[in-house]
Amino acid sequence: MKKYGFVFTVLTILLAIPCKAQQVIYANLHELVAQEGDTVTTLLVEKRSKNKILLLSGGDYRIEAKDNPSLSRYLRKRCYAVRIDTTLYVNCRKMRYKRYRFGSYFAPAIQIGEHVYFCAQPVGQAASSTSTPANAPRLGGDVGNAIAASALINARVFYEINPRNGRAEFVGKEKMASLLGDHTHLLKRLRRETSEGASVIGYYLMELKRLTEEK
Repeated sequence: MKKYGFVFTVLTILLAIPCKAQQVIYANLHELVAQEGDTVTTLLVEKRSKNKILLLSGGDYRIEAKDNPSLSRYLRKRCYAVRIDTTLYVNCRKMRYKRYRFGSYFAPAIQIGEHVYFCAQPVGQAASSTSTPANAPRLGGDVGNAIAASALINARVFYEINPRNGRAEFVGKEKMASLLGDHTHLLKRLRRETSEGASVIGYYLMELKRLTEEK
């Protein structure tokens, strides 16, 4: 598990580093897949604190345009995704997992060909399968909801954006196995995993991205 934690930590650090590289905004999923966005130069990326995420929910990153309120408003409400150099962020406001919403702000993402995978808090069925044992006692009401939200503040999982309808689909071990296809060495390792968290699944997604780009 240490190697997965190291890989995920390095990925997180790279995602959080501000840079002055090329900045591209995409209005929708079609533009993102086609790589046909609009280039800008004034975006700032801010890592949100755990307290802000707990109180307001949403993605791990806030992206704004310096001294440009109109563009900042567009980023919050209408923009689909932002790419800064090689780092991709998707707007959680646009994402849905079944009947659940992710809130506002941006989540880091990995693009593999035409497929996009973003890293966000587990919600709905994804939260149940990754964070809470099936036989664990649960408290109801506001207190129970608050405890559950607090327990998930550090938890992250990956979702795939369905290219047909734009909705999010949870990437657990079963889904990851189907993505790996005939990469048997990775499949054997995946079957031994005991977690479906982002640190584990992210490792296999990055390996899949590397193998795909090597073809």
